[in-house]
This record gives sequence, C-alpha cells and structure tokens, in this order.
Amino acid sequence: MSMIPRGTPVPARWQLLACGLVLMASCSIAAAADGGIVDVHALPQLEGAVEDTSRPDPYRVEYRMPTPEAVTSPAVKKLLSADGWVPYVRPLEEKSTNLNFKKGRQGLSVHFTQALGRPDQSVVYYTTDRIYGNVPFPDGASDIMFDGTRPYLGCIAPSALDATSDFYASQMAAIGWQKLTPETAARWTTSLDETVPNGFRAFYAHADSKEGGFYQQKPVMLTLTRRDDGRSNIDIRVAPFALPGELKADGDLAGLPRPNPTKTARGLGSADSNKREMSAAAMAELPAVLAFYHRELAARGWQEDASAPLAPGDEVAIKISNAEETGVLRLGRKYDFTMISLNVQVKESALAARAKAKKEADEKFLGDALGAAKQLIAADEARRKVQAGALSDAPLNALADSKTPVPLPETAEGVTFEGGDGRLEFSSNSSVKALGTFYRASLKNAGWKEQPSVINQPNMAVMEFSKGGKSISMTVMQMGPKVNVSATGSGLMVAAAKPVAAKSAEAKPIQAKSTEPLKPDPDSALPVPTQRSSSGISSTKFPGSDQSFRKELEASIPAELSDVLAFYRAELTKRGWQEKTDGAIVTADRAELAFTSPEGPAMLKLGRAREETTVSLVQRNPQAAAKADIMPKAGQARLMLGNIGPKEASLTINKQTIKIAAGAGGPQSPKGPMLDLPPGKYQYALRMPGQPTRNETLTVAAGDAWGLLVGPSGDVLPLQMY
Repeated sequence: MSMIPRGTPVPARWQLLACGLVLMASCSIAAAADGGIVDVHALPQLEGAVEDTSRPDPYRVEYRMPTPEAVTSPAVKKLLSADGWVPYVRPLEEKSTNLNFKKGRQGLSVHFTQALGRPDQSVVYYTTDRIYGNVPFPDGASDIMFDGTRPYLGCIAPSALDATSDFYASQMAAIGWQKLTPETAARWTTSLDETVPNGFRAFYAHADSKEGGFYQQKPVMLTLTRRDDGRSNIDIRVAPFALPGELKADGDLAGLPRPNPTKTARGLGSADSNKREMSAAAMAELPAVLAFYHRELAARGWQEDASAPLAPGDEVAIKISNAEETGVLRLGRKYDFTMISLNVQVKESALAARAKAKKEADEKFLGDALGAAKQLIAADEARRKVQAGALSDAPLNALADSKTPVPLPETAEGVTFEGGDGRLEFSSNSSVKALGTFYRASLKNAGWKEQPSVINQPNMAVMEFSKGGKSISMTVMQMGPKVNVSATGSGLMVAAAKPVAAKSAEAKPIQAKSTEPLKPDPDSALPVPTQRSSSGISSTKFPGSDQSFRKELEASIPAELSDVLAFYRAELTKRGWQEKTDGAIVTADRAELAFTSPEGPAMLKLGRAREETTVSLVQRNPQAAAKADIMPKAGQARLMLGNIGPKEASLTINKQTIKIAAGAGGPQSPKGPMLDLPPGKYQYALRMPGQPTRNETLTVAAGDAWGLLVGPSGDVLPLQMY
C-alpha cells in the first residue's frame, strides 16, 4: 500500500506533478459539481496523518494515525467542529462509534478502525453523506439528534422561544421551505393543528429542487417549546397527515406480524419456538400501528384479553392469547417512531400437548421403520424360498476335464481358479445341500478329513478340510437364484499355475448369446429382461414416505451387451426417458449412458463378467431429495451423519471433526449433522469412547448424497441416499 505523509518532499519530476494535478482537479471537480457533496480531499486532517493514495476516490479519504482510536476519535471531532462542521447523532444509533457531521446542506460520515496488527494506531475514513431533507441547525444547539433522509431533527437551541421562532422563519425560507396554510395544505389535510401549549407550531412543504437536493419531500411539522431554563426545544419531523394512516403487513419476523414501513426490525425464535419476540421501529403514528395490530392479530386467531402493566416508554400494553400461546404487545413513541415490542410464549398445557404429539410421532416413525424393515425381511425370505425351490437337490457328478486340484460339479458355471493364490470360485444352480454332499463325498474319497462346523444351513454351509499338512476352507452360499461356492487354502495352491476358467456343458447354452428377443418383466419397477440369471432393486426413502430419493437396479443377463443395450434404449424410451448424447460411452464390452426421466436424472451402465452382461441402472428424484433437505449443493456431495449408538461419536473427515450426538439421525432427532464436500476420495476416522479408532475411506461424486450411520458397536454403515 502506497502512503505519502503530509509535508513529505516529492521528487520534482514534471510527469508526476502533472498526473497529481490532474487527479486532484478531477476529484475537486466531481465534488464541486454537486453542491450537496463535500470535497473530502479538502477537509482538514490531524497532525501526523499518513494518507492512503493507492486508490483515489472523490467521495472517500483514508488516513493512518499514530494514536489509538480512543484518542483519535475525539481529536477528529474537535478538528472538524473547529472547521464549522456540526456533530450530531442519528436516531436509534446512540451507541454507534461513527461520527456524523453537517455543514449547511452537506453531510459527512467519519468512522475508525484499528490499523492492521497495530492496536496503538488507528485508521480514519472520511465519507460523503448526502442530506436529502435539509433543515437548519441553530448556532450553539446541543443534544442534536438528526436524520437527513426524512428529515427528523430534535435538539435544544440556546435562544429563547421568540428568537428561535424568528430564526426558523427566516432560515426555513432561505432553504426553500414554504410555510403551509389551510389552503396550500388542502392536498394533504383539511385541518392544520397549530396549537401547542407553551410553544409554537408550523407546517412546511418543499418543492422538488435539483439544486437543493430535494425530491418528493413530504411536508414537515416544526414544533418549538419553551424550556424552564430559558432555552427552546426544537422538533422537526414528517407531518402526521403525510404518514400512512393504514399500514400494510411486511414479512413476518419469528412468525409474528410486522407493519410496513419500519426503520429497524428484529426477531428472535421461529414460528414453532416455545418463546419468540419481534421488535421494530415503525415509521408511522401510534394509532395507525395499533390499528394494524388489532387487525392482524384478530385475523390470526389472537384475542386481546386486557391491559398489561405499562413499562418505561410504553403508551399501550395489551395482553393477548390464542389457543396455545399468551403474549404482550407494547407500543410507545421515541423520536418520530412508534416502537413495537411483541413477545409470546407457549402455554404449559400446549407444551404438554406438543410433547405428547412429538412422542406419538416418534413412536409412529419408529413403528413405520420397524414395519418397513420387517416387510423387507419377509419379502427377502419369501424370495429366497422361491429361489431355493428352483435349485436342484439332484446328486452331482464331477466334470471329467477339470484342471483344478479338487473336483468340480457338473453344474459349475463361471469358474475362476487361481492356483498361485490357492483360490477357487464358481456358481451353480444346484442347492447348498447338493453341493455340500458332493464335496464331502468326493474329498473324503480323496483322503481329505472334514473338521466339524456349526454352519450347516439350507442356504449356507461352511466346510473345513485337511490332509497332509494342507487345508481347504469352503463356503457354499445361496445368492439369489444361484449358489456361490468359494474355496481357499494351501490344498488349492499349484506351483506356477495360471488362472483357468472352466464351465460345464450344461452351462454353455446359458452363457451363450440368447437367440430369442429380450422380454421385459412386467412386475419390475425398473425395466429388466425376464431372461436374467440374477437381479435386484433397491430404493432409498424415509420410513412412512412413498417417494424414493434413489432407485437402483442391478442384474446379470446371459446375452450380448449390444442386445441388452438395445433392450434398455427401447424400454426406457417407452417410459418417457430421454437419452443424453453428451458423454455417452459405448464399446464392445462397456456402455455408459445418461438419461433424463420424468422423476429426474438417471444413469445406465453395462459391462461384461463371466460371459454375461451386467446392468446397473440408477434413477434419482431431485424433487424428493430437495423436499427432504438432502440435496447437495451444486458441484458438491452431501454427507449426512447419524448415530444410533448410546454414546456420542466424533468423525474426522476432510480436516473437519464433527460431533454426532447419540440418537442423531434417528426417531428422536431425525436430522443429524450434514456436511458438503467436493467430489473425491476421503479417508475418515471414527472415534467412540472406550473403542479403538476406526479408519475407512469413502468416494463421493458431485451430486451424490451419502449417509454414514454409526451403529451401537461403533461400526459405520455407508449408504448412498441420492
């Protein structure tokens, strides 16, 4: 930042001098062109000031002082007052540290800051402050309260009433104010009340004046009153007859009505808080504000019960109530405002009713969640029974041409054998029972001894075999319409073995390209062919809701990728989906297509595995996600955290640590902490009292919404919600 102290010699280079003269001239001309704008560059500055000239501004000056603000502020006030500037305070800004000055029709605002990193220094800012409604200040006036936007003036003149009256009669006319008579005031009112006990009153109007800075100025009322000490009180404000007689409603604050216009307003609480408050300074007379609240409160079901005890500043205090709440409305006058205070709180009986309703809603939420879980479990059990019924219990024979250390059943499909790692995997349409019987018999005949296992169920069996210091661990598990077999151990390891794939003769027709056209399953929520080896649909939604945020279909289809792609293009088009051409990928063994569906964006991904085409179809519903407040910000992903454990947990991710209270994201507190993250891969650490730290990774993409739910034992369940 370039700063030049006042009085510092400047090199006599004519180029620099010429530029400086041009700059100073431009600032002076800009300020002089408008008589209502002060030339801040011509104002006096304190001794020792160092002006910032790096950013020339005709309406603002900034300079540094080697003294703290507590010393600089009164010094500036004294300096400007000596130059003819009259200090004043704005209504309702009595505690502000800014200084305001007036000189004729020009205004000036001065504020201060601490110099960066230097509490022993301060920075002073002079800023022009246009006065839109100029009225004269008597010489020597004290306690000046002024706002040049309406205008409003309240002060004490040192002169007696008659002298003060003569001053305003001449000075108001000099500024262009014209005294109203019953005839000239007829456009606003039919009566001018000029009677003031122990004082004087007059009304003035001002025509639009470009030279004087007046535009659509409302008439003002001047009131002068005699003080006991011989001085005079002065009050200038917008005439009551020029203010709105009927107030319209502005936006609510804390769920409580607010009139328009107001100068300031604030609210505490919300419409459903147990306690709430609204306060405002209305630019209207008290009767108009009171009429507004009579109307608005009655329209909202409030009753006015009785008068409440008056507090300091009150002119009106009314007790109000409705079916659930009680409150007090207080109105009073300050300067030219009607001050409003409206406080309400919920009745004890209503609090008890709300607590009961919340408990019932929580119980219903939990009941719906448990009911939904039971339905899913029951549906899964029913599906497993149907699928198990389609599996064959027929005795199995071994494949004659198998190259694996252990025999393969004749129904083996998609065989993967890695002899170097000692791993064997395949699937079969034979039952868990038939496959278990096959391996127990064949391995026993080969000299393997089985170790007892407690897991031997119709849908899953675990078998352990050993021979000559070698071992084989085998898991047989029903997975949808197939049974998966996985085996590991030293008994399967073959030196310098290369992965081989084998399949039974019966499997070949299933894996080969289907000769008949793919037909859609009419009972599926998302399109899937009836000719499939496996499929499953999942959806994410809140319990009790009918709208899903995200639906996902996964399937394996024994057909060529080109045929499956043609099937989905046709079926999705029938459902009103439109394919996006941008970014589409289509190769012999992979396809990725984006769609727009009636519910929202969707993505179709096709691939190849075990000579079948794999399908991943995801459809999103942004409207449902936005309604549930889980929609991430544009270009980011949203992370929602929950904790159904009994103790508080903390999760650290992306250099942020978030506390997750016990029960957060559950029935008692449905909305847990949320975090928006840029897309990418993140490591996170979960900490719970008395348990070791758990470190996991999570990959999120732009537009994703993920839930991380902490379980009672400290496990973390990641779930993509959107």
